[in-house]
Amino acid sequence: MERFDRLYALYDEFDTETLRAYQDFVDLFPPVDSRVALEYWESASDELVERKDDVRAAFPEGETFAGLAARATREQAFAALDLQAKYGCAVNVLVLDVDETLRSAGHTDNEIPRETLHLLTEFHEADVPIVICTGQTLENVKGFLIQGLGNELVHSGSVSVVYEAGTGVFTPGHGPDTKQLLYEDLDQDVRGVFDDLRARILSDAPEGIRQGCHLQGNEFNVTLKPNFETGSDRARDLIDDALRYELDLLADCVGGATREHVRAFYAAADPEIAGVLADAGDLPDAVADEATGGDSADALAFIPEGVRGVLERVDVAYYEADAAEVASRELNKVVGVQAAFDVLGVDDPFALVMGDSKSDLRVMEWVADEDAGIAAAPEHASGRVLDHVRETDDLVFDEGAADEVLRTAWALNRLAEQ
Repeated sequence: MERFDRLYALYDEFDTETLRAYQDFVDLFPPVDSRVALEYWESASDELVERKDDVRAAFPEGETFAGLAARATREQAFAALDLQAKYGCAVNVLVLDVDETLRSAGHTDNEIPRETLHLLTEFHEADVPIVICTGQTLENVKGFLIQGLGNELVHSGSVSVVYEAGTGVFTPGHGPDTKQLLYEDLDQDVRGVFDDLRARILSDAPEGIRQGCHLQGNEFNVTLKPNFETGSDRARDLIDDALRYELDLLADCVGGATREHVRAFYAAADPEIAGVLADAGDLPDAVADEATGGDSADALAFIPEGVRGVLERVDVAYYEADAAEVASRELNKVVGVQAAFDVLGVDDPFALVMGDSKSDLRVMEWVADEDAGIAAAPEHASGRVLDHVRETDDLVFDEGAADEVLRTAWALNRLAEQ
């Protein structure tokens, strides 16, 4: 019997839904000082063992199939089987965004669900390193990781934090490599642009943007966020205005640049930015011509080489009704993840990358280009992120339900062991 047929038989002939319910109860039962509760947990644990034993006895890969039945739904198990057939290897490192990926303000009270946290401990116990990759500050990330995963796991030597979208990397337990400040390698030309930009971003802003937005990021990441509900019409209009303002301010901060140079450069690189500029009648003619059949190189030929060299090192990102961002291309999540892999000793990565934003997309594209992993995203992710994920392995999960893909990856690793 082929593995596909055996897997089909597993989910057709056994009550795997109840088995998973017992496994989740045993795994997630909170520590309580109650004899009755403890007896109930022990009873459930015994029932779980019996049900797994029944599966073990029915299949030649009994241990693997018992584990699959206890952790993965039918859909997750068959998705894992497809991934195993396609790639022929297991996930050997996790690269995980936090906000709106592991946790969601809309569906998880902005906390990482217990199911997700427990699965991360399962990967840790299976010697799979974890790289948390976020725009947050290091102290914020350390706080909720220790609270959710425990101090021992976070400081085990197999967990790394890429913080502030690549400004630094923190990998406890690695001596002089524990904390890497990647911005120290950034030269003064780019530093000067960000110093000027950040100093002026609010003071020079039109009143509507100054009152309607707040500033996030760090010295090499300047992000305007709306004071209105993310996703609302008011937030959309405000962020569109903020994007155009940031582009024009960037032109003032780059020596020799004009607003036409900057608008053309970033519109040619990002169709969403081009769309925002076009809606306001600000799309440069050269880019408009390129979009209707012109040559993309010709569209940017009027930009002086020195200006283009600086702009190539500065990234502008637009998140509809959510944020307008200017950041250093040399301090990004890809660079941070590569540095984390070096410290963790991940020499031949096959990563599961989970994220929702364009900064996460760059990591996804990097692992795809290097044949070094797979990508997953929540259903509310940026459109370009969803396009990439759906065009590769279609690992899209419900909002606040990162455990869905983690279970698929866990099943993949079990199948790859055979």
